[in-house]
Amino acid sequence: MRIGELAQASQVSRDTLRFYEQRGLIAAQRSANGYRDYPADMVQLVLYIKTAQRLGFSLAEIGNSVGALWQAPDPDSAVTQLLQDKLNLIETRIAELDQLRQELQQRLGQRCPLNP
Repeated sequence: MRIGELAQASQVSRDTLRFYEQRGLIAAQRSANGYRDYPADMVQLVLYIKTAQRLGFSLAEIGNSVGALWQAPDPDSAVTQLLQDKLNLIETRIAELDQLRQELQQRLGQRCPLNP
């Protein structure tokens, strides 16, 4: 499958696919004339990357996990665990932000808000 076909099938731009390839997220075989040739299952991988981004994963996080997920004996369980781990991180961050908000609100009521 050529880059244009992959772009159309996965609904991303050719530039996005080139960027993913530069970041090591996807790989293509090169034909003798230099054209990229992707396997058919690359559509699924690109869709996974886009979904993971939409769910708040950075490209670095995706790159760190995609190989293990792709080769996991039970990919569904591996993805479920990955999502649970991300949710735990988000909940921790929300709690930290809530504490920060409370401290800021307390300081706003002080005469000099930056005094300890």
